[in-house]
Amino acid sequence: MSSAILKPLPRWADVVLLPILNLALAFIVSGLVVLAIGQDPLAALNAIVTGAFGNGYNFGYTLYYSTNFIFTGLAVAVAAHAGLFNIGGNGQAYIAGLGVIAVALPLQFLPWWITFPIAIVAGAAVGGLWGFIPGWLQAKRGSHVVITTIMFNFIAAAIMVYMVVNVLKPAGILAPESAMIAPEGRMPKLGAFIPWFKNTDVNFTLLLALICLVGAYILIWHTRFGFAMRALGQNPTATRYAGMSNSRIIMIVMTMSGALAGMVAVNQVVGVQYRLVLDYVADAGFVGIAVALMGRNHPIGILLAALLFGALYQGGNELQYVIPGLSKEMVVVIQALVILFTGAMEGLFRPGLQRVFMTLSPRQKAAAIEANSVKSGS
Repeated sequence: MSSAILKPLPRWADVVLLPILNLALAFIVSGLVVLAIGQDPLAALNAIVTGAFGNGYNFGYTLYYSTNFIFTGLAVAVAAHAGLFNIGGNGQAYIAGLGVIAVALPLQFLPWWITFPIAIVAGAAVGGLWGFIPGWLQAKRGSHVVITTIMFNFIAAAIMVYMVVNVLKPAGILAPESAMIAPEGRMPKLGAFIPWFKNTDVNFTLLLALICLVGAYILIWHTRFGFAMRALGQNPTATRYAGMSNSRIIMIVMTMSGALAGMVAVNQVVGVQYRLVLDYVADAGFVGIAVALMGRNHPIGILLAALLFGALYQGGNELQYVIPGLSKEMVVVIQALVILFTGAMEGLFRPGLQRVFMTLSPRQKAAAIEANSVKSGS
């Protein structure tokens, strides 16, 4: 059965079955690695699951990590629907911290429910600007967005070091960080309202992430602009002949993508750290790429994938304490294997699954046999 005539998988198999198989393979390989160093893989898996969901404290931190991954996963997904690969989520989330702290400190004595929406606008504006520039460079100058967004990650890192160390750091403080936001301007944790999440960093930004998931779904599949960006992603030539401005769509999409990534700064600066510190993004932008790939660029898939990676981060943190023989580096290896099989190699099982579904479908099987016969006869 030639691969050239393989039929696409059913939607449910592509969205549900294929990721489950990839995830299962990732855990099997991870288990073999754990077994190779003399540890019990089942005990390690139990430690990860318990560490991520075992109680309110652990689950709260799982949701905290997942919040950041939802934002960066959506940032990648929105760009992907327009045929763009935004690999600059890290830099966009990082530089957005300047916008958040720039409004949070002057307004810090106002109630948090006033500071919060203003911080959202500021983070979206700065993150969106950092996404707009690579979009403009591709739309107007032909610079590939992958290259420019990678470079802008490094530029953002350099700017943040300069700003935090030389501009924002208060006199008399040795640590590279800005001044603390006053208690009045700090976003409360969910634990203040839900005792189960007491002493965790999950906060109201989680609700913002869920709103962004719904908004992205409506934008992509239920708006005129969403149709235009999906059309651009499928066939740029057709959109141009249809009278659409490809360059305009590219710039708008990259701006929205950067704005979504910028919401990580809102979560971290006014919801967790209460100040601007170096490296607070912690590579959430790169994890967002795997989240979007595993979630098939669909908001529901991104939500589930973000929860998975949030559980891996939180469960992995607990794993090294529960099983002393597994160091922090081994936890990183397990996380990397999951990203490898669910992200970079997400199509590993696709041809085999397509053959299985064609075999199970008499109509598709007959069409494949006929096509092979015609091909052989020619």
